[in-house]
Amino acid sequence: MLDTSTQTETPIARSLAVFAGTLDGDAIPAEVRERARYLILDAVGIALASTQYDFSHRTLNALREFGEGSSPVIGYGAHLALRDAVTMNGFLIHGLDYDDTHTRGVIHATASCLPTALGMGDDLAASGHDLVTAYIAGMEVATRLGSVAKGGFHQTGFHPTGLIGIFAATLIAGRMRDLTEDQLASAQGIALSLASGSLEFLQDGAWTKRIHPGIAGAQGITAAALARNGFVGPKAAYEGRFGLYVSHLGPLADNCDLSLATEGLGETWEVANVAVKPLPACHFTHASADAAVILRESHGLTADMIDSIRALIPAEVVKTVCEPVATKKRPQNSYDAQFSIPFAVASGIRHGRFGLRELEPEALNDPETLALAQKVDYEIDPDAPFPKYYSGEVIVRLKDGRELRHREEINRGSSDRPLSAGDITAKFRENAALALSDAAAARIEDAVLSLDDIGNAQDFAALLAGN
Repeated sequence: MLDTSTQTETPIARSLAVFAGTLDGDAIPAEVRERARYLILDAVGIALASTQYDFSHRTLNALREFGEGSSPVIGYGAHLALRDAVTMNGFLIHGLDYDDTHTRGVIHATASCLPTALGMGDDLAASGHDLVTAYIAGMEVATRLGSVAKGGFHQTGFHPTGLIGIFAATLIAGRMRDLTEDQLASAQGIALSLASGSLEFLQDGAWTKRIHPGIAGAQGITAAALARNGFVGPKAAYEGRFGLYVSHLGPLADNCDLSLATEGLGETWEVANVAVKPLPACHFTHASADAAVILRESHGLTADMIDSIRALIPAEVVKTVCEPVATKKRPQNSYDAQFSIPFAVASGIRHGRFGLRELEPEALNDPETLALAQKVDYEIDPDAPFPKYYSGEVIVRLKDGRELRHREEINRGSSDRPLSAGDITAKFRENAALALSDAAAARIEDAVLSLDDIGNAQDFAALLAGN
């Protein structure tokens, strides 16, 4: 059974309701608010880039079947009903799997928190300052709730970004709607029955993961609206007998640390520990991809020199980026490739990089890259520091008998090896350039970085949409 002995009699949902409902935006340190704005900038750039891909056009067409609305969609100039716009914007941010990750929580929190805060801010004509504050409140909740599970959700087939994101979105929407403490607590209980996110997409590169954070945002708005109108949700949404962790983790719930759900709220800012991705792929692949590139550059590796390759990885990531073996070694599409250690390593050695270009059809079907991927096997790394870091070590055995190896312990972009503000800005500009002129991208960049000073979030949302 899940040990609740470290908890007080106050349900976790009640504590989170107090935090989210009473957080004073002016009490948030300036450097935390600045970091939040850079995370928002990163997300907006990814969303803009996603508009150039077929998967986003098809998704927008589907949501348009439910009718137009007044809520802007990033980069499209389109307007949908509030919850549909939140769904679409979350889809765009997460669509390229290039969005930020809280490593300990193993969650892409911005992809649900930002669309919710943006949609609610536009709907209520809130200030930019209030939008940023609500976003931070949601991020602090999502990252902590994810951390409780210690990476367990992936082992039971659930995607924490969707599963956990709804609770943060519920509190964002509830805060911005001025729900009472009782309503905010009840709303989280309602969200428990709406939470979802399956990892079945890993079997064949299906698109479903992309839409999880948007669904979480939309359903969070639903949960908040129900609570606001007197709908009653269960009190122990997280620690209850059939609460989030027991119902979704089974025996692994015994590994949970429920104290992490509320630890340091308002004192320790997890926004500062969110990692910005330097590569457009599952964060579990990054260390191995970087190690492969470094070996290539250090030793002048070419495919014809290599006999075999081993990747040492944390046991907890095997189901996500190493299995099923056949499709990981020969990805069926770009999304499959983004969750493949063999393809990431092969691409790093073949091209000296693993970026968006390496996910285009020509690169995915490159015979030399695929031949290299066939040579990549994995081993469990007993010294992996997961989930603090998603480490990776690549060992290359050459045909002449030599063995070369490189280990990346701390991921680029993590809180202990962060991308600078300049790096994040450069990434935004590169992504935005796929969709916008330099001048249009510069206007958005300036607006995001000065978001705290914008008086009406409707103006900001319209700018992001291209209106």
